[in-house]
Amino acid sequence: MIDKKEIISKLKASTSTHVKVAVADIDGVLRGKFMHRDKFISSLDNEFGFCSVVFGWDVNDQVYDNVEITGWHTGYGDFPARIDGNTFRKIPWQEDVPFFLADFESSHATDQNVCPRALLKNIIAQSEQAGYKPIFAQEFEWFNFIKGDVNASQNSFKEMTPITSGMFGYSILRMSDNYGFFRDLLAMLEQFGIPLEGLHTETGPGVMEAAIQCSNALEAADRATLFKSAVKEIGKKHSIVASFMAKQTKELPGCSGHVHQSLWDLKKEKNLFYDADDQLGMSELMKQFLAGQLYCLRDILPLFAPTVNSYKRLTEGAWAPTTLTWGIDNRTTALRVIDGGPKATRIEHRVVGSDVNPYLAIAACLASGLYGIKHKLSLDNPYTVGNGYKDLQHGVLPRNLYEATNRMAQSEIASELFGEKFVDHFCKSRLWEWRQFSEQVTDWETKRYFEII
Repeated sequence: MIDKKEIISKLKASTSTHVKVAVADIDGVLRGKFMHRDKFISSLDNEFGFCSVVFGWDVNDQVYDNVEITGWHTGYGDFPARIDGNTFRKIPWQEDVPFFLADFESSHATDQNVCPRALLKNIIAQSEQAGYKPIFAQEFEWFNFIKGDVNASQNSFKEMTPITSGMFGYSILRMSDNYGFFRDLLAMLEQFGIPLEGLHTETGPGVMEAAIQCSNALEAADRATLFKSAVKEIGKKHSIVASFMAKQTKELPGCSGHVHQSLWDLKKEKNLFYDADDQLGMSELMKQFLAGQLYCLRDILPLFAPTVNSYKRLTEGAWAPTTLTWGIDNRTTALRVIDGGPKATRIEHRVVGSDVNPYLAIAACLASGLYGIKHKLSLDNPYTVGNGYKDLQHGVLPRNLYEATNRMAQSEIASELFGEKFVDHFCKSRLWEWRQFSEQVTDWETKRYFEII
């Protein structure tokens, strides 16, 4: 914990007169600004205004026409944001500019119901009140492209070339080919407070995978959110464009954002998921947590698969799950139990894609697991042995964003876990996303129908 006096001391020791502050919007995109050091210090004990449009527009800054908490009808006034002093970092690729995260947790602010980071903090508080400290970590796969013209528009992605060619998962050779980029990722992310447990090439041209070291759930979400932004910024120094789309192309596997999770006692001395006397090494608490995640999964799927593109990844045989299954060290199931002994026994949520908002994905994992504990759910689903894609006895996941969002919007479970206001706002933002897609005429349609129909 960093107190105000220590923060002020660090800022005054910095050569920068300004501080970078950011909040995460509903899609997990960081929105922020530079604040003068004096203005920042005056805001440490108070709140500062941040335009409510941050929750009123999509990833392309198109304003939603169907949400209630902000919009033209509200005049887009400010919401009160609060700086979290514990998120202090220096940005090593920007001359060590001081950086902080903020969120909207004020008790008198209507936005507290939809702020992703505040939502996660609320669920963590519920966990700790029950006596459980959530320890989480997220890992990401993503594509990397060489951008020849640094001034080209984002729509020129078709002209980009992957930084490596061919299918070279875990390739030492390909890491050497791009050593400068690898070196900067490892060193700068460490300096930025995002220590990596591992970094390697993944199967597919230009694909990489990184596992972030575990931490408490809020820090894990902070690290994951900052990781995605940091990778893009570091990549630009090497004329590399990083993409966290869930599915780049039909011919290749998609990109995951798997979440690893366990519950510990509040002093973090004992992993409450491990039981040496159980045949599978799983405590009853872990079984209830797992049962809750399975029970809630279809009702909250958009939190794990939030875009139209997400569902292109969730296809059979593409290293992403499609069925309501769990297994012991089984990478074809939705939930993978990892027997790591007293220190590392955990659950890997494999539905999560790289395009998620980490705050919402981790909140959904934790809330649904706590639901299972609260209701003492029994893990009736036997674990899947072999191919999880063929294990259909407990059902399949919704097939697209529209289907999944409509289910969540009508779900009593979702409202119980996250509150009616958040569910309403989030689902309306997803239905907006679906509408934007549905109105487009795609290359596939033109190629298929233009002449022959």
